[in-house]
Amino acid sequence: QVQLVESGGGLVQAGGSLRLSCAASRSIFSFNAMGWYRQAPGNQRELVARITNGGSTTYAESVKGRFTIARDSAKNAVYLEMNSLKPEDTAVYYCNAEPFTTTPRPRPFGSWGQGTQVTVSS
Repeated sequence: QVQLVESGGGLVQAGGSLRLSCAASRSIFSFNAMGWYRQAPGNQRELVARITNGGSTTYAESVKGRFTIARDSAKNAVYLEMNSLKPEDTAVYYCNAEPFTTTPRPRPFGSWGQGTQVTVSS
């Protein structure tokens, strides 16, 4: 098991920036991938950004060019830099740690943090 603690959410005006942090209780390289997901009221949880153990990144189309996922192995941390925020980015953002598996599994799965609220006002 791993504990994931998110921080950095808050209220920001449209066009502003926020940086989310996720601190893991053990090495992030013990996981196949680390990711950020978000869930708005009435919506399903969706992928925002994901970084694999090897460093490959994936972004939701809606955030490409605005959000950047990064990691710091020394701090066992993953970050989400969010720029040019829009009201539709408003959601609870969750950090995810995806374990290595021997068989394919539908994503998302693994461990989750408690979430951090991001609210973008227009």
